[in-house]
Amino acid sequence: MKIWIDGKMLPEEDAKIGVLDHGLLYGDGCFEGIRVYNGRIFKLQSHLERMWQSAERIRLDLPFTHEVIAAAVRETVEANGITDGYVRLVFTRGVGTLGLHPFLCPKPTVFVIADTIKLYPPELYEEGMKIIVADRPRIPRECLDPQIKSLNYLNNILAKIEAIDAGVLEASDAEHRRLGLGMHR
Repeated sequence: MKIWIDGKMLPEEDAKIGVLDHGLLYGDGCFEGIRVYNGRIFKLQSHLERMWQSAERIRLDLPFTHEVIAAAVRETVEANGITDGYVRLVFTRGVGTLGLHPFLCPKPTVFVIADTIKLYPPELYEEGMKIIVADRPRIPRECLDPQIKSLNYLNNILAKIEAIDAGVLEASDAEHRRLGLGMHR
């Protein structure tokens, strides 16, 4: 697999993030998950707009333009021969100090991964699947703006673990169930 990182296309084994990157240390960054269908990147411009909005909300100044990142996404999809798959675009605060101060990180880290993705066994797409309503509540909007698609996904991971422990593959939350919105956390 080839990964675009900070302006360079690299083999997966050479694409590295520093251990002092605030995305790793503190979840300080944002991401977009973008699908590719029949060789077409689904709503790329809409995803980029949302990504920039998330970055602005966390006051993350980016070293690349929308056009550069759009080209990087296309280049990464092409370099990996993806016809139907998934793109993960990530902006982190970058390498900084051991401390929360976000403005001591001089340069954000930006990377693009493109690969195939299989979330569930094929038969579940035909037959449907059981899910649980997780005991774990969503993070209140007063604590974390839900319009920021941040790297902090631990709450979702813990709900996924709860689902797996219950013998199913997904969890919804009580609010989504009440609104009839399905399983997405």
